[in-house]
Amino acid sequence: MSSEQTSEDKSIADKGEPGPMQTESAHAVRADETDRLTSELQGAQDKYLRLYAEFENYKKRVSRDKEEIIQYANERLLSEMLPVIDHLEMALKHASDGATSGLVQGVEITLKELKKTLQKFGLLEINAQGTPFDPLVHHAMAQIERDDVDENMVVEEYRKGYKLKDKVIRAAMVAVSKKPVHAEQEKDTTIRIHKKEEDE
Repeated sequence: MSSEQTSEDKSIADKGEPGPMQTESAHAVRADETDRLTSELQGAQDKYLRLYAEFENYKKRVSRDKEEIIQYANERLLSEMLPVIDHLEMALKHASDGATSGLVQGVEITLKELKKTLQKFGLLEINAQGTPFDPLVHHAMAQIERDDVDENMVVEEYRKGYKLKDKVIRAAMVAVSKKPVHAEQEKDTTIRIHKKEEDE
């Protein structure tokens, strides 16, 4: 090493300027600091994205709950009105003599208007008569032997069922068909005869 280089290095050191070793060390410190800050920034971004996604899901859930509350807000009122419809229908069913024809006509008009008004709010009758028994919309009160219809068909309706839009608020009370015992015995006998003939 020449005396010129030594004196130059000394003058750099005297001026407080970093030497080659100091510069490399400073670069390494800066690189570590940059990596740390980049990692922290990435972590903060991930956390932000997770929070944003959670908040969006929360907003959707609240919106859905609000829509459901609005959609079924009248459920209690409509449920309370159903016995009124039942009584009007019973009055019509039992008023059959000619002396009450004016009353019958008045009740029919009232009932028709009441049902029409309730339909505007989403109340729908469940059509049960003649349909297959469905435990989601029918409540079986009795079984009636019938050989003129298939098994598990609604053959009588004791009380109408209703839905509020697509939600059942009262199941229909019904009687369900079953095959008469003698018909089942005849069927078994016929099967046995056919089987015997096949065996012979």
